[in-house]
Amino acid sequence: MTRTIPDVKNTVALALTDGMLPFELAMAQEVFGSAPAEVAEPWYDLVVCGPGPVRVGRFLLEPDHGLDRLPHAGTVIVPGWADVDQAPPAALVDAVRAAHEAGARVASLCTGAFVLAAAGLLDGLRATTHWAHTQVLADRHPRIEVDPDVLYVDNGRVLTSAGKAAAMDLCLHLVRLDRGSSIANTVARRLVVPPHRDGGQAQFVTTPVPAPDNHPLAALLPWALERLDQPLTVEDLARRARMSSRNLGRHFRAATGTTPLQWLLTQRIRHAQALLETTDDSVDTIAAATGMGTATTLRRHFHRTVGVPPDTYRRTFRARNRPGPLPQQTSA
Repeated sequence: MTRTIPDVKNTVALALTDGMLPFELAMAQEVFGSAPAEVAEPWYDLVVCGPGPVRVGRFLLEPDHGLDRLPHAGTVIVPGWADVDQAPPAALVDAVRAAHEAGARVASLCTGAFVLAAAGLLDGLRATTHWAHTQVLADRHPRIEVDPDVLYVDNGRVLTSAGKAAAMDLCLHLVRLDRGSSIANTVARRLVVPPHRDGGQAQFVTTPVPAPDNHPLAALLPWALERLDQPLTVEDLARRARMSSRNLGRHFRAATGTTPLQWLLTQRIRHAQALLETTDDSVDTIAAATGMGTATTLRRHFHRTVGVPPDTYRRTFRARNRPGPLPQQTSA
């Protein structure tokens, strides 16, 4: 089959059948089906694929295409599968496998991992699903390295997420990979959700998003985000929050699943990504603006976290967003 780069980049297909969970389906629709007003470039082309009218919870949906459309998509998303004790339909499993073989990126939300597992896409890979079903997934598919303690796992062309809110984290992660940190943050602001939670963050957090006004960190986190150019320490944060460093660490772990210093480093890296995408500032200037101090320090942490050096990251997103016609590529 001939596939164009615009198809690979922009087409997102939701793979549906009876018995899917509406919450994860709605999340994917909100992220990939509606372009933020602030984004001028073409958004994703979202298509819904199913064997016919599909019952999703109490809703009856009419798909745009049959499941045979999945191999023509650049990204295939499989929402949560409601009954993990029931084998997913063979037609869905075969279509998801065919899409992967055709070169599509395949992502599962929550218990959609059981569909990917049935298709053999997770064999030999690390994967996750909702914490309540990780043991079932591991027992049923022993060739999968099931990780019950993370929000999502990115294996490149195969991605899995934990339950419910973690599905949104994975969707935003896909946008960040495709469009960059700045646009992913714009989508998050529109949806009023945290702009970034690391995939390696624990599923169990007491308060995933600090409640306004009455949470000990509710005022501290925005205060710190406005001062990323400053060399903030745990003591600085504790002093601002009017608590001991130990108490601050406990609240951070409960609210974000990570430590104050790791949270700060993550925010500095994300800010650096946005500056690399949207400005011509030098790496030295960006290092100062993100509180990294020197370009050497920024390059070390950036490469370790993102996987490429800052200069490579900038060239990649400048190339992706450069206007003009795109060439064609052929895949089997």
